[in-house]
Amino acid sequence: MEETSLTVLLGALIFLILMSAYFSSSETAMMALNRYRLRHLIKHGHHGAIRAGNLLDKPDRLIGLILIGNNLVNFIAASVGTALAVRLWGNLGFILAPVLLTVIVLIFAEVTPKTIAALYPEKIAFPSSILLIVLMKVLYPAVWLINGVSNGLVRLCGLKAEGENSLHLTKEELRTVLDESGGLIPTKRHGMLVNILDLEKATVTDIMVPRNEVVGIDLEDDIDEILEDISKSSHTVLPVYKKDLNDVIGFLHMRNVSKLISIEDINKAELMQLTDDAYFVPETTPLHTQLFKFQHNRRRIALVVDEYGDVQGIITIEDILEEIVGNFTTNLSEETDDIHPQADGTYFIDGTATIREINKALDWDLPIDGPKTLNGLLTELLEIIPEKNVCVRLPYHCVEILNVQDNAIKTVKMWAQDPPGEELKQGALFS
Repeated sequence: MEETSLTVLLGALIFLILMSAYFSSSETAMMALNRYRLRHLIKHGHHGAIRAGNLLDKPDRLIGLILIGNNLVNFIAASVGTALAVRLWGNLGFILAPVLLTVIVLIFAEVTPKTIAALYPEKIAFPSSILLIVLMKVLYPAVWLINGVSNGLVRLCGLKAEGENSLHLTKEELRTVLDESGGLIPTKRHGMLVNILDLEKATVTDIMVPRNEVVGIDLEDDIDEILEDISKSSHTVLPVYKKDLNDVIGFLHMRNVSKLISIEDINKAELMQLTDDAYFVPETTPLHTQLFKFQHNRRRIALVVDEYGDVQGIITIEDILEEIVGNFTTNLSEETDDIHPQADGTYFIDGTATIREINKALDWDLPIDGPKTLNGLLTELLEIIPEKNVCVRLPYHCVEILNVQDNAIKTVKMWAQDPPGEELKQGALFS
């Protein structure tokens, strides 16, 4: 009879330890589930995910249920373990039982099952949700009572019992999620998603064609000169203006030029009739806003103006799309007219080249929060209009000014270098 009692006590203790391990692993697995993957699985009808999602919709009740079950089996296990120890060792069992039970519970009912659950949350959470739902219905009165008291204490502390929705991500948090996606997202698509987030950081002035590079039609020219300019143009849309780009008439699309073929005596008035109205945007407009404006207004090209209404350049919808999908050339440093690679690893770069263009072409990290062009960056650092053959050392690059005309840097020689021992905040001259 005594042996039977010991066997029963030992079996009960093992069962209680297993139940404690179940509750411990269920708690960790449920809390460790990836909420976004869980939503994805629920959307596709995964039964285990649906059960787990229903439980996690009210996390306070889920935690209350698990803690009730875990504490209940642990307290019963302590009583059974003490009774078993007394049977085996007499009064010494009262001393040995707490020590042995603590070690056994920690190893077999806490650390080991929680570690496994943290490593494989879906494999633990989805099957365990079956029993948890049953226990939730059976123990609901106790769970409701305990959670009611607990939530009341939380409110007394000045906190909200409902908590905050942790599924809402900021832009920077979303960027981190993308960065941590690893090989789950193809490289090109990953780059496109990151570029979409970066649209808010740039304005139309960062990617526009600057005014001095705009090619257009001056109505003050002779009609023969205008027609020759049209025939030689490589652009699909040209601005039409009188003398100055600030006095713009509109845009001439090359598809409309074909209508002039049937006209024997082409004049400027007929040319102007084929011109679409000009579309202006402020220079401070963020790229993501301008993209939606192009879509809303059914436009593909716009003139960028400053606060005084002076035209600063031209931006097209293709320019913005290239910021998202990347340039449509295989090697921008070979295709662009502003950057010319040399055999020794250096680059001849036009001073009018934009900082963003240089960074994208050469995978550099020149500062973009100040001047937009290389000429502007260097003159701001030096605080003077330099002479030619002056060299400037940047934190990670060296610049040799080769040509200065009309109070502007026209051409520089530039190359990357190892960072100096002490990072330079401003440009430093060196000979």
